[in-house]
Formats: sequence, structure tokens, C-alpha cells
Amino acid sequence: MVKNMKKKKLLKEETSLKLDLGCGINKRVGFVGIDILSLPGVDQVVDLTKKWPWKDGTVDEVNCSHTVEHFTWPERVHFFNELYRVLCPKGVATITTPHWSHACFYGDPTHKAPLSEWYAFYLNKEWRKTQAPHAPYTCDFDWTFAGSWDPWLESKNQEFKQYAMNRNVNSWRDLIVTLTKKE
Repeated sequence: MVKNMKKKKLLKEETSLKLDLGCGINKRVGFVGIDILSLPGVDQVVDLTKKWPWKDGTVDEVNCSHTVEHFTWPERVHFFNELYRVLCPKGVATITTPHWSHACFYGDPTHKAPLSEWYAFYLNKEWRKTQAPHAPYTCDFDWTFAGSWDPWLESKNQEFKQYAMNRNVNSWRDLIVTLTKKE
């Protein structure tokens, strides 16, 4: 019995699919690198604005860093609905984007629209029911968010950092949203 449980656990670990969406040349170790461009480190070239090639519920974990801001709003709706479709129940996705209040978002001419913490609310079905029934999402995620601060804040204490990130532009550099697929 214990031997069979170990085999099942090992098989699950061996078949665990972890995707790094929009990885560019910086694919995360242990992940399958996905990008629209054929670059060093990219394992699969995929246009994430179209139907994704993975089956429903087959992906355990996703990393997506500095990619979603390159999509239009309708493309983002598609992205999060497809993410929900391919993630397994309780699958986790870490989405990192430039924060709307930081100049790094506005410096790249390929960025389409900024993101704030509010976008995560729309990814939760219960919240949408009462607050945004018009939103075309079909996904249902629980979420948490965090941020990374700009280097000028490195030497400051935590209280000052938090104050600056909530009040000043160019303080909150990245928005990091962790999504967990609800069953």
C-alpha cells in the first residue's frame, strides 16, 4: 500500500506541468518556457491570445512575469479564462506586472494598458456576481497580491516603504498577484 502511494506521488511529480508564460530569454528553472517568439530558452512558441494548446485541468503551476501588460483588455479576459481552464483544481499562477503607478510601465511602447490591484477582484466569480456582472470572465480564482518596491526604498524601514507604496508614484514597481483556481 505504501509502495503504491509512493509510486502515485512520484508519477504525479513526474507529470506535473509547470508553465512559464511569456518567458522570453529568462525561463524559470523547472518550468516549460512559453513565448510568442522563438528565443533561447523557449520550449514552445504559443500565441496566448488564441486558444491554448493544453488540455483542461492539466497545468499545476504557472509563472507569468511581465507579459499580461502586453495584452489589450479583451486579450486579458481571454488570458485569464484560458488560465482558469488549463489549471488543475487548486493550481496556482503567479502573475507579475509593472504597477500602474510606476514609470517602468510607461517606458515600454509595447505595453497596452496598466494594471492595478483591482483587476484581481474581477477574477473571482462571487465578487463579480454583485459588483461586475457585466464582466465577460468565466474564471474563478482566489487571490492575494503583493508588490516589489523601487530601489530607492531599499534602505527605508518597512513602515516607510508601505506608506510610500500606497501614496507615491515610482514606489511600487511590480504588482505580484497569486491566483489559486477554485474548485
